Amino acid sequence: MRGRDRINQIQILPDEIIIEIFRQLESKSSRDVCALVCKRWLRLERLSRLTLRIGASGCPDALVRLLARRFVNVRNVFIDERLSISLPVQLGRRRGTDHSVISSLSIHSLAETNGSENSETESYCLSDAGLTAVAAGFTKLENLSLVWCSNVTHVGLRSIAERCMSLKSLDLQGCYVGDQGLAAVGEFSRQLEDLNLRFCEGLTDAGLIKLVAGCGKTLKSISLAACAKVTDTSLETVGSHCKSLESLSLDSEYIHDKGVLAVAQGCRQLKFLKLQCINVTDDALQGVGTCCLSLELLALYSFQIFTDRSLCAIGKGCKQLKSLTLNDCTFLSDKGLEAVAVGCSSLTHLEVNGCHNIGTYGLESIARSCTHLSELALLYCQRIGNFALSEIGRGCKFLQALHLVDCASIGDEAICSIARGCCNLKRLHIRRCYEVGNKGIIAVGENCKFLTDLSLRFCDRVGDEALVAIAEGCSLHHLNVSGCHQIGDAGIIAIARGCPELSYLDVSVLQDLGDTAMVELGEGCPLLRDIVLSHCRRITDVGLSHLVNKCTLLETCHMVYCPGITAVGVATVITSCTNMKKVLVEKWKVSPRTKRRAGSIISYLCVDL
Repeated sequence: MRGRDRINQIQILPDEIIIEIFRQLESKSSRDVCALVCKRWLRLERLSRLTLRIGASGCPDALVRLLARRFVNVRNVFIDERLSISLPVQLGRRRGTDHSVISSLSIHSLAETNGSENSETESYCLSDAGLTAVAAGFTKLENLSLVWCSNVTHVGLRSIAERCMSLKSLDLQGCYVGDQGLAAVGEFSRQLEDLNLRFCEGLTDAGLIKLVAGCGKTLKSISLAACAKVTDTSLETVGSHCKSLESLSLDSEYIHDKGVLAVAQGCRQLKFLKLQCINVTDDALQGVGTCCLSLELLALYSFQIFTDRSLCAIGKGCKQLKSLTLNDCTFLSDKGLEAVAVGCSSLTHLEVNGCHNIGTYGLESIARSCTHLSELALLYCQRIGNFALSEIGRGCKFLQALHLVDCASIGDEAICSIARGCCNLKRLHIRRCYEVGNKGIIAVGENCKFLTDLSLRFCDRVGDEALVAIAEGCSLHHLNVSGCHQIGDAGIIAIARGCPELSYLDVSVLQDLGDTAMVELGEGCPLLRDIVLSHCRRITDVGLSHLVNKCTLLETCHMVYCPGITAVGVATVITSCTNMKKVLVEKWKVSPRTKRRAGSIISYLCVDL
């Protein structure tokens, strides 16, 4: 049957079926191709679009109006003005403009424009007029994200609140909408469930209180950060109105025990709590342990004044806790971690970062009690040694991810125990653990057959022998061996021959790596998409050419400080890899012709060196 006959058969299908087929397509490029078949498919493809992701274009207000006319069924709009490209979007009526405008969201980099006046700068930012166009065009809107849209005020936000009555999620990160805007949201958005107010510096208690009073009954998630004028008074209102609140994230030096206690006592369904509040003490955390019995995730950052008493309360009351993050909590010790281990046996995720008083005994308690632990991260934990990890290997058979950073007391003995005991390990990241060498990594290769993600950054004792074992036992997708000076061609060649599904590779700062490895990677890893070659002094244009001619799916390539790679090699990368999105290289290695051809995807680390 010819292709035209197949299309004619599909044309018999009703519009609803074709729209549903379009919605099942995973990539935007596939939908764009379908839209080119005929006018009917173009119309139906536009009706099938539910989500738009927009950056700050050259004239964002006009872009939004254009999108609103074409995609009337959109439910989700994400606008992020942090993104950037080299040229602004040109909006016109010429043939082919439709898809170029809506494709991968163009943004002019404000940081790179020189000598522009304020009025010119503002033209690259979404304004109240653009937000009003969003409200008028997308009346079925359910999710709206406005990230760092600094020109939007309460006027535009009021338009959204009045017209988009089905709004459920609102992200205003970095916006200056003020109290009047939040009051309007509280007045009209009675279905609002998720609210992000991180870095909304213009807010005060007055605005947040009005919002919570209006739509507090439906709110399930609130995130606040760097809102200097939001105090405990707002949290008291949250505690009294938001009985269905499930998630709260607070990052503020103006919040005290009073506010956190009010939320804990009023929001008994709280499941996710993240706190970075330097003025919160044990009293607040004890209240959480007493009242929030459904808590599943607790993350505590930079707490300098609370002690094991808090974790004892959490362990005693929060029996459903599954994820615990302790970041720079100076006064916590093994006693507190033991209390959590004994009380919260369902724990599956644990991260300990910079808590210098937590040592081997605390982690042993986790190994004995939390047998379903699936992810463990230990960062800058100098007091945790081999025996603790050995206990994890014996007790936590379901461990799938292990992250170790600057743990000076952990070596091969611990890694061997993890490898033998945790055969389901899928992700292993080790950085600057100088006692880890070939023996431990060889054990991983021999025992962890499901490992797909391996990172061994600056592990000086790991060499080619370890990578040979990994290649023989594991089918890696991601590999990072940056700074492992003992690794050379032999190890990377083994990976190239044993890991055909490799998609990410970082071999930066490998002084003994040369062109032979590049040739083997090209032959053995055709799915490679991202590669980092920076500071590899023996790689030349020859090896790079063999690599990119075979790995045509490459999207990013970093190759700064590679003296053997010249302007010819850079040009070869650009011409061979049509999917390339980013090339990081010294500016003097980019010829005028290459710059004209691919200037928008080339980044420069150093300009004058």
